[in-house]
Amino acid sequence: MYSETETSMVDLPRKTNQKPGISKSVINKGDKGYDEMTHTDGKVERIYSTGAREILFTNGTRKEISADGQYISVSFFNGDIKQIMPDQRVIYYYSETQATHTTYPDGLEILQFPNNQVEKHYPDGTKEITFPDQIIKYLFPSGSEESIFPDGTVIKVDRNGDKTIEFPNGQREIHNQEYKRREYPDGTVKTVYPDGKQETRYSNGRIRVKDKDGNIIVDKRC
Repeated sequence: MYSETETSMVDLPRKTNQKPGISKSVINKGDKGYDEMTHTDGKVERIYSTGAREILFTNGTRKEISADGQYISVSFFNGDIKQIMPDQRVIYYYSETQATHTTYPDGLEILQFPNNQVEKHYPDGTKEITFPDQIIKYLFPSGSEESIFPDGTVIKVDRNGDKTIEFPNGQREIHNQEYKRREYPDGTVKTVYPDGKQETRYSNGRIRVKDKDGNIIVDKRC
């Protein structure tokens, strides 16, 4: 029988900095010490009075298992940590990049980075990225994208490269290979073509067209 303050020869130093997304061990080891056995491969297994187990590997990796087997925590020798939670979430912390990868039973995956960027990978293939500046970007399985900015601006990009920009003031821009168009809340539509020609259609029916040099070539009311 050993007390919890005694150390084994395989208790090698490991990185122990606080890891984002990783919970401290919640395994109840009690306060009555443990039984210890050494296996032929050198690993040491400790069995606590509560039924919890701890396995110490010769390379410094430590594995902890709750009494009911519902919670497992593995602290690897390189500083990585893997936790299997009672709700079947799997949390993995990468020491080198300080990123945390959480996988949920329904297939959702969440990656958290030290710069506060968060990525969500949904089971249907959609990816949601929240950047440190709070811009949110969606990548859809179809190849289209959508970005939402903190001021409410939304940019949508189709698979073919066509772009739609929706502004908080109600204006909207459409960019494609044929033209660039801005639509205003009052119904006015301004279009610029690849050859430089500009066309403005006003809500009152007036149409004005300018050539690439800015000369008015059409100005009429329909």
